Formats: sequence, structure tokens, C-alpha cells
Amino acid sequence: MDTNRRHFIKTALGTSGAILLASRSAQAVVGQCGLTPAQGSGPFYPGEKRFDVIDDLTQVPGRTERALGQVVYVIGQVQDRLCQPIANANVEIWQACESGRYNNPNDPNPAALDPNFRYWAEAYTGKKGEYVFKTIIPGEYPAAADWVRPPHIHFRVSALGYHELITQMYFKGNRFNEGDEIFKRIPKAEQDRVLIDFVTSEADLEPGSLTGRFDLTLRSVKL
Repeated sequence: MDTNRRHFIKTALGTSGAILLASRSAQAVVGQCGLTPAQGSGPFYPGEKRFDVIDDLTQVPGRTERALGQVVYVIGQVQDRLCQPIANANVEIWQACESGRYNNPNDPNPAALDPNFRYWAEAYTGKKGEYVFKTIIPGEYPAAADWVRPPHIHFRVSALGYHELITQMYFKGNRFNEGDEIFKRIPKAEQDRVLIDFVTSEADLEPGSLTGRFDLTLRSVKL
């Protein structure tokens, strides 16, 4: 792990420690974590030919300009149903840029691509199951004549001994959430597990950025 990436992870997780500890304390009382609702991967998975570990989508190597959009840090923990952390889990994300377009030839959206945005990233969880990504809030986009998809980030999580999870994370308060045909398929009692509130980041992170916590609970192959 290079020095810049190590500093990025340490800073993001360190300044967000209060959020992490508060969530863990609440879970410990209950002793059981609800499974994260599974959702479809969608048609616009970009993938990459080189699967380098990348956790910052706001910068493209070789470019000096940063991606357009509101910068956010997505932090969280991958855990099992007993709220125990899962180390070395692979967490992969992909999303649209600020204009709402994916870097995928099948995306019919005529909006412009952002040459300074990475669109795809992956990381591995630490000893306590923790992960962090730096990205931007993706744009909403038309899915049909009477259907607008709200901003969302796709996740794929895998770990030895657990069923793979594919899901989507949504931004709390967006006006298109409740009318989204995909979000509505999630049972009401489970929607809060993928609906994330973002707050002003602490001082050590990028000025003007927001931070949100998205925990991911996997199902063991033994259960």
C-alpha cells in the first residue's frame, strides 16, 4: 500500500471514528445485524481490464483536474449477521458521474461523460471490516418516460465463506427516491439499510465534502 493511500484511509476512518463507534455500540446491544437487501447490478457495470485497488474516484491518474460534483466519503463496515467484522472482504463500487451518465457503451443517456471521474473502484476491508471510498454524488437520470432514477451507487461485496452481495446505496432526502421502481421493491422495513444520510465531513477531510456510513451485512454459506 503506497503512502498516499495509507494516509487517505487513516484520515477518512480516523475522523469518522465517532460515527463508526456509535453504530457498533447500538448493534452490540441487539447482537444481530439485519442482512443488507440485495438488488440487481443493472446494465451499466463498467469493470476494468486492470483490477487495481482504487478507493478514490475523484482523480484519474495522469490528470490534474478533479471530477465534477459534490465530493463525498462513503465509509462503513462489512460484517456478518452477528455484527462481527469480516476482514479482507472485496468491496467493489460503480456509479454514474455528476451528469448521470455511466462509462458504458450501453448507456443511452446523451449527457456528457466526465473525463476526470473514474466510475469504478474496489477496496479490501481491514482487520475490523472497515472500508472507505472517496467519490461524488452521482447525477439522477431518466430510466423511462415517467421514471427518473435517483442518485445511487452500486456495490458488489464478496468474502470467503459468505454469499456474494450485490446492492445499491441511495442518498437520503433525494426527491426521486420514493418513486424509484427499483428502490420500491425493497420491503419498507428494510429501506433504511440502503438509504444513507450524509453530513458535513470533519476538518481533516476535504473541505466542503460530506461523509456517510453504509454498513454491509453478508450471509454466511453455513446458514
